Amino acid sequence: MTDLLRHAEAIWEAVVPTLPGFTVEVLPSIDSTSSELMRRARSGLLDPVLLTAEEQTAGRGRLGKGWHSRPGQSLTFSIALPLAPASWSGLSLAVGVSLAHSLHPDIRLKWPNDLWLQQRKLGGILVETASHGEASTGLRMVVIGVGINIARPEAAVMTAQASANAASLPAMAPAGLAELEVGITAGEALERVAPTLIRDVLAFASQGFGAFAQRFAQRDALQGLAVQLSDGTRGTACGVDDSGALQVLTERGMQAVTSSEVSVRPC
Repeated sequence: MTDLLRHAEAIWEAVVPTLPGFTVEVLPSIDSTSSELMRRARSGLLDPVLLTAEEQTAGRGRLGKGWHSRPGQSLTFSIALPLAPASWSGLSLAVGVSLAHSLHPDIRLKWPNDLWLQQRKLGGILVETASHGEASTGLRMVVIGVGINIARPEAAVMTAQASANAASLPAMAPAGLAELEVGITAGEALERVAPTLIRDVLAFASQGFGAFAQRFAQRDALQGLAVQLSDGTRGTACGVDDSGALQVLTERGMQAVTSSEVSVRPC
């Protein structure tokens, strides 16, 4: 039995009382757990599910960036849930808050979707949705993809993401969860974060980002830092607004930045 399989039943037992029909699936290898759950949602399979894999060969991050994983070196999983929140704004931030809180007090959040450890990327989050039933109900299938480095990746395998960004912004050295907890496994990390994450996503659906705003502020890695947007604009990060948009004080005044528009790097 693999490490991930050993923890799958405990995750199911923790979640199913509050989410009937929930299942946990563990695969040896897949192109992308998020891609698979999006394919299922578009074909009409709408039951809540957590899908994880020992190996992911074509994982996807925000803005088309890649996320590759090897057995035992990282944790990659996706969760599909039918949701109808009043607003979807800030969901990726709420997911980050949940993960960071479950993993370790030293983990910070780089807006909009990265887990950071000591100024280095530890993990990433990708949120996608697919239509579900009548549009007037607001119900959609949300697929939340998470990738977390367990061992610190070697510089030679920092994924296609680093290569793609090399011409514009210097790649940051990645971090691994084992730096905080020597010997921790992907299965142990998954059991630690998954039940709480599902509860927090359900709370987001009923309460919105406001329920997570203070906790995000406590872990905001960019607060007060000089930052540069992907269009070259520079300014100072000043937290997020009620919708989760990043507030950047530039020479032209305060600018609200949404995750669909730009990426942000500290200067």
